[in-house]
Amino acid sequence: MYTVITENDESAWADETGILYHFPKRYLKYLKSGTNIIYYKGVLKNKSFSKNRLSDAPHYFAIAKIGKTYPDKESMKNDFFATITEFVPFEEAVLAKDDSSYLETIPESRKYNYWRDGVRAIDAETYHLIISKVSPNKVSEQKKTYISDKIIENYQDSLESLSEGKKSKRYITTYERNPKYRKQAIAIHGNSCSACGFNFGDFYGKYAEGFIHIHHIVPVSEFEAPKTIDPETDLIPLCANCHAVVHRERDKTLLITELKYLIANSSKS
Repeated sequence: MYTVITENDESAWADETGILYHFPKRYLKYLKSGTNIIYYKGVLKNKSFSKNRLSDAPHYFAIAKIGKTYPDKESMKNDFFATITEFVPFEEAVLAKDDSSYLETIPESRKYNYWRDGVRAIDAETYHLIISKVSPNKVSEQKKTYISDKIIENYQDSLESLSEGKKSKRYITTYERNPKYRKQAIAIHGNSCSACGFNFGDFYGKYAEGFIHIHHIVPVSEFEAPKTIDPETDLIPLCANCHAVVHRERDKTLLITELKYLIANSSKS
């Protein structure tokens, strides 16, 4: 499947490009897991956002894929959100209109309201047409390399950045963690401790709202090699106390079931 998704400069959702994307339920059929997506921005309406865009005109600016979709627990309108994978930004904007025609095919029945849809299904031909517009004449003389090669290069870099656990030698061995996964895990699981239920915002107020530790169910230090993380199954939110207890012994990481057993039995004593 191929889909264009619109990223508005101003939005009710606090999405981060290439990490999360919220959308109304009616678009769920276009954003299934594995769907190839192209990011799109409409015409600039507020000049203060100009510096954050590749162009003030309607344009495409990145490709990616849909990871998984979930109901938005915070929404009162039955909205959904998707995790984003394999995000590759363009170096130059691809304008939505090439000379006198649009790159997307607009059905005659939709010519007056086509652009109202923030999510638009496209066919493979349109997808590859848009990608083909990221060409050598859109980069400077010093950067004249074919975009197909550049996208492959960026794509590979992108996949490398989606793995965690790469060793880096300092005074001690540390393990890289991708902050993208933390944000996706919180969106999926919430920011209350999955073991004891503690919520920093509820207890400390607005200052601590949204704060939580994210625990790797299989510790990163035990990875045999860098690996792609599934934030739904591999990560879990824990408060600082529970997280510390899970890792209290250097050679043993408690299972969440074991931690919950300790909490349950402690409350009975």
